[in-house]
Amino acid sequence: MTVKTMQTADVKDLLEKVAGFNQDGGDERVKKIVHRFMHDVFQLIEDFDVTPEEFWQAVYYVGDLGKNGEAALLAPGLGMDKYLDIRMDAEDEQAGLAGGTPRTIEGPLYVAGAPMSEGFARMDDGSDENAETMILTGQVTDENGNPLVNAVVDVWHANTMGNYSYFDQSQSEYNLRRRIRTDENGRYTAQSIIPAGYGCPPEGSTQALLNLLGRHGNRPAHIHFFISKSGFKHLTTQINLAGDEYTYDDFAFATREELVVEANRIDDPAQAEGYGLNKPFTKVEFNIQLVSTDKPELQNRHERKRALEGEAA
Repeated sequence: MTVKTMQTADVKDLLEKVAGFNQDGGDERVKKIVHRFMHDVFQLIEDFDVTPEEFWQAVYYVGDLGKNGEAALLAPGLGMDKYLDIRMDAEDEQAGLAGGTPRTIEGPLYVAGAPMSEGFARMDDGSDENAETMILTGQVTDENGNPLVNAVVDVWHANTMGNYSYFDQSQSEYNLRRRIRTDENGRYTAQSIIPAGYGCPPEGSTQALLNLLGRHGNRPAHIHFFISKSGFKHLTTQINLAGDEYTYDDFAFATREELVVEANRIDDPAQAEGYGLNKPFTKVEFNIQLVSTDKPELQNRHERKRALEGEAA
């Protein structure tokens, strides 16, 4: 039978001391958050009659999660990134800043400082000769459909093995990563390759927990974007390619209906020639609408640890 201790003076006193309520100094907000967090942990232990063996298993799991660097992978897998998006959508609605292309999660694999191009960029290094050529193109506009010149479209995606350059040392520097400044018509175009989805490391900490939840750890083929322009709300988003097995079953909960985009096979030689190609290709069109704001804090991406952030121009 589960013993009840949460309402005892000993536990209440312990929680106050753990959170530093009996000490001067420190950060009052952090104290309150730690008090709430530890209260909820203690309550969980009581409610589920967690044994010492189970408790220490959880402690070691957190340690392993840090060792193998999967904390930023587990967070979206447990819906945390999605929940933050839900909150930011609600804040935008309340502030009258809703609309435009929907946001969705960033993911943990961005690398700052990708090469900048004007209007068009070749994203792949040409080393994967068997990959399907992709033309990714679209127009960036404001809420009224007016083209936005010199908006920066920062785009990145995986290769045909589901791996990302920088984190996959076998790929060339900034492979499948580019920043493209929109042209006089607000358009951007990239030549790249069709990416593959990926799965969590099968022997990793994230998949170990997902196995206990009866869940898979797979993501569909997708393409990430940061879109920015002065005077407009920064947009973090990604598109899922229609037809993938996991398009509507993404373990990271990033799929939004408006962000599922068709990948259309083009066999017309004239269209291929228009993009400087001499073979069939797949065209992906993603148009982006930004929302105007005069708030500087909304015009930049939020702070978090990102590879090379602060080091690259």
